[in-house]
Amino acid sequence: MAALRVELDGDLLRVTMARPERRNAFDAELIRELTEAFSDVGKARAVVLAGEGKSFSAGADVDWMRASIELSYEENVADARRLRMMLESINSCSAPVIARVHGHALGGGCGLLACADIAVAAPDARFAFSEVKLGIIPSVISPFALAKIGAGAARRYFVTGERFDSETALRIGLVHELAEDLDEAVERVVAELRTAGPEATLHAKKLVLERPDGLGTERRIAQRRTSDEGQEGLRAFIEKRDPAWTSESSS
Repeated sequence: MAALRVELDGDLLRVTMARPERRNAFDAELIRELTEAFSDVGKARAVVLAGEGKSFSAGADVDWMRASIELSYEENVADARRLRMMLESINSCSAPVIARVHGHALGGGCGLLACADIAVAAPDARFAFSEVKLGIIPSVISPFALAKIGAGAARRYFVTGERFDSETALRIGLVHELAEDLDEAVERVVAELRTAGPEATLHAKKLVLERPDGLGTERRIAQRRTSDEGQEGLRAFIEKRDPAWTSESSS
């Protein structure tokens, strides 16, 4: 892949945007490669999404945006659909996604954070839903961003396009943690994930995405309690021992 570096580190998949000269801004190639990378992560327990160079992602590439000026309405719809498919692939990834954020996360870069399950940011990172500064709107990323930060914060930051600091990003829920040492913070999160049941982790993510009601919740907990993994976890708790998957993760 030309715009992306994908590395399997044991049970951890590292996906790094590798366009530092463009501050990891999106173009058609990066969108295609991200979609492909997140569509099948194999048996990875977690995926770390990061950016090479000085920034996580500056949003849309200038040349890519310039090309969109010449596209018809129908071609713009198709272009936006490819971006949405990329975001969907990250949002619905079969493993938890951890975003490692430094420098800037602007426009679509904030969309990536909204699709991640966990976002850890450097204290000096800067953010913006900057689309309105270009006379457009954060339309494609909006379902994911609204789910993450809520309508209250969106009504300000969507409409002003202003830049905000990491403390604000933490307060509105765009990121979960600020850390001077991003790698240490990411490794700590990965270590926590490894203590959880692999199947339970994926089903817990689906709870958030699918939000079942009533009978759906009853059936899901019954299914997990009677599953091999659920039985092992409950027995390990009662017997005051580590469940089998913790030794599998360390092996």
